[in-house]
Amino acid sequence: YNVIYAWEELEALAKENLEAARMQLMDILSNYQPLRKSRIMLVFDAYRVKGGKEKVEEYHNIRVVFTGEAQTADHFIEKFAYVHKKDYRITVATSDGMEQMIIRGAGANLLSARELKESIDIAQETLSREHLTSDANSQNKLEDVLSEEDKKKLQKG
Repeated sequence: YNVIYAWEELEALAKENLEAARMQLMDILSNYQPLRKSRIMLVFDAYRVKGGKEKVEEYHNIRVVFTGEAQTADHFIEKFAYVHKKDYRITVATSDGMEQMIIRGAGANLLSARELKESIDIAQETLSREHLTSDANSQNKLEDVLSEEDKKKLQKG
């Protein structure tokens, strides 16, 4: 949730509808994942949900975790980073200062929520530029879409 509240557009949406802000963040990260070429896991606190069980879901191409009752997202991330630091190169995006120190101590890389947003924006701009360039280079020609019969008619004048 600290990412949601660190990004202006998501914060504004969360004031209206927190679920919509969560879904928007999930969509943004899902679109970012192929550009990043790494696995993305998004962790949400559900520690205040009475009787809540930890739940892991696939959302398009990212993994979404809802923690169980009495487990914060920070605790889940810390434990995951510590247990898997030898198996994966882990980068955690958080703006929580205390969590940043703990994550570094667990051997994970760190991005602030602002740095994550900048990385996503740069990746989207690069993709847009590449798309525009490829569109400009692939000009459609009338002859490419005409049938042989129509081409002959045009040639006859």
